[in-house]
Amino acid sequence: MYNLEDLLHLMARLRDPQYGCPWDLKQTYASIVPHTLEEAYEVADAIEQGDFEHLQGELGDLLFQVVYYSQLALEEGRFEFAGVIDSITRKLIRRHPHVFPTGELYAPLDAPRLSEEQVKQRWEEIKAQERAEKSVPEQLSLLDDVPAALPALSRAAKLQKRAAQVGFDWPDALPVLDKVREELDEVLQAMADNDPQALADEVGDLLFATVNLARHLKLDPENALRGANGKFERRFRFIEQALRDVGRPIEDCTLEDLDALWGEAKRQEKNLPSCG
Repeated sequence: MYNLEDLLHLMARLRDPQYGCPWDLKQTYASIVPHTLEEAYEVADAIEQGDFEHLQGELGDLLFQVVYYSQLALEEGRFEFAGVIDSITRKLIRRHPHVFPTGELYAPLDAPRLSEEQVKQRWEEIKAQERAEKSVPEQLSLLDDVPAALPALSRAAKLQKRAAQVGFDWPDALPVLDKVREELDEVLQAMADNDPQALADEVGDLLFATVNLARHLKLDPENALRGANGKFERRFRFIEQALRDVGRPIEDCTLEDLDALWGEAKRQEKNLPSCG
């Protein structure tokens, strides 16, 4: 079987100035980013679908993205793949003192056991220390190093979680639900005022409050929305197939027709008997 050294050699050959691949030679850090994001989502999708037959291949695609960036950096004299491995290993040793109390990777496994809550608290303390070391003291923020490129739902949850560390948070889910209702009322007001900018702002606030509600309910908002997307897709495909079965174009249906089929899709998902 091929190994990691083989993959690194392959990458170097693809980028060979004289004999490499023309497409690969044109790529930059920025041009690869969309592919990296796509590969990460394909890994997530394979896991969600329980498609472990293809998960190995998807993980390989994602690994190749890291190898690609490392080759670009090597060509520019910035760092190499070995440095990537070294930096993540050192970081994980540093962030797991409850597993590596001496800071040695191959030390005996005799560290005291901590609870999951203690581990989380220690993890956040270490990350806060790392942020402090990177930042100018007077500009230090809890929100430092929350990546701007994260999906908006995930970033909102992470920002809220950071602020909650210093008590800037609702005590439980019920006040957050009230906030969601308040934001919905403000959306309705912006609609009545026919103010596009205010409407965009208020819908954003509504989404942010909904993320907060999901966080308080111990739900990942990104995963919850991905689940809702999948549910919508299944039900809409059911409608399309049902209409194909009777030879009726979907464009000829009324909203009431489509809503009735939507209800049938929901009943079938829940294994409920049809009322009609």
